[in-house]
Amino acid sequence: MTTWKIYGKKDLKLSEPILIEGLPGIGNVGKIVVDTVVEELKAKKVLDFFSYSLPNSVFVNEDSLIELPKIELYHKKLDGKDFLFLTGDVQPMEEQSSYEFTDKVLELVNGYGCKEIITLGGIGINEAPEKPRVYCTGNSKQLVNTFKKFQVDTKLYGIVGPIIGVSGLLLGLSKNKKIDAAAILAETLGHQMYIGIRGAREIINVLNKKYSLKISTKNITKEIKKLDEEMNSETSKKHKTLNQLKQYKETNYIG
Repeated sequence: MTTWKIYGKKDLKLSEPILIEGLPGIGNVGKIVVDTVVEELKAKKVLDFFSYSLPNSVFVNEDSLIELPKIELYHKKLDGKDFLFLTGDVQPMEEQSSYEFTDKVLELVNGYGCKEIITLGGIGINEAPEKPRVYCTGNSKQLVNTFKKFQVDTKLYGIVGPIIGVSGLLLGLSKNKKIDAAAILAETLGHQMYIGIRGAREIINVLNKKYSLKISTKNITKEIKKLDEEMNSETSKKHKTLNQLKQYKETNYIG
């Protein structure tokens, strides 16, 4: 059995908080969203989760020093409502550990009186979408249907396969604790090196409308523009190289 340790202030006085989860996954869509929200809202870190089942590696930070992989819980009160944000560098690596971690999170937030959970992620498709579509599923039809008015598609059957990892398990295991949960998923290119920043922007727009988070997407839009410029520059270089090679082959001869 995996042991999960929690460091920080556990005895929080919260009133029916909403938990929003965004751990690494396809395109890192969910992580980008939650990291952006935490930064914009200046949410306060309240807890760290640690286990020996996390990847056996360390990360080099901006100060060129090392850090162990981490999963963290943040808190912010907005207009009298409590929000909890779950984010981190990694997810539990093994299936059993993933279940045990999810149980630990649910035990914790259930103790705070949590009645609603939102998990975030990406749906991998074959091409990078210019305008990613956003979908919603969950364990409560009533909660899922509240997202319809935000141009979110709730017809997911046949479009997405199993929702893997903590994002999926939070939906399934929370049902036993009578906690309504929904997943907001945005299209993104299903490649391990692709960053799903466009999908993240679409999800932030949905969360802003649903929960009045008032998160600016200005910085994300700038990043998208920057990535597009880099991509166009790289494509232009490749075309130039191909044309040069073509010209060389046409003019080269033996004799």
